[in-house]
Amino acid sequence: MDTVSRSPNGFLSSLSTSDFELIRRHLQTFDLTADAVLSEADEMLRRAYMPHKGVISLVVKLARGEHVQVAMVGRDSIFGAFAGLGEAPTLNSAVVLVPGIASTIDVEALRVAAGQSPTFRAALTRHGLAVYAQIQQTAGCNAAHTVESRLARCLLQTRDLARSNKFVLTQEAMAQMIGARRNSVSLVAHTLQQANFIHYSRGHIEIVNLDGLIKTTCECYTTVKTLYAQLLHCQETFNN
Repeated sequence: MDTVSRSPNGFLSSLSTSDFELIRRHLQTFDLTADAVLSEADEMLRRAYMPHKGVISLVVKLARGEHVQVAMVGRDSIFGAFAGLGEAPTLNSAVVLVPGIASTIDVEALRVAAGQSPTFRAALTRHGLAVYAQIQQTAGCNAAHTVESRLARCLLQTRDLARSNKFVLTQEAMAQMIGARRNSVSLVAHTLQQANFIHYSRGHIEIVNLDGLIKTTCECYTTVKTLYAQLLHCQETFNN
């Protein structure tokens, strides 16, 4: 397929020239500000977001008030892929986890493009399935693996999506990421710091031993990366 490198976002850069032209004039630039709520559960999604940098957290709110992250979307993909294939309420909230910048587009424009091009529709399907696969893997991970391995997984995923070894995550955000209590996160973050895998101070995290953190995490980190590579026909190249 003829592709043109036009964006650091994986979904946009994967489109053929003709498919990109279907949506080009509808794209707008959007600042992803920390903790901004992009959508609420049970609402009809009106806009899709394709991060250039920054990370969007997909969060489920439970009956007792807890919030649990089920997936992350960064420069690799698009938030709102399935909405572009048909009108349906969102099943989770979307909140900016790591600030950055994104391209955004009205969902209706995605639907029009999907109706005009089978290859564009297929791209939306692949990216939607990739996020869905991450949600499934996260559910299994939170149910079966230790808090330490889950936190290591989320820190590694955040690093990959943010393309940086340094980022800001509060204890509350990390607790949501792994479905654990804040005191558990504090203890595990301290353990990872004592092992010299990370440096953590007042929400500022730096990964200082990547290999050590990879050895600490469970197989879910590699599984999700492999699924994304298979579904999206690309490999993550940030290995520094």
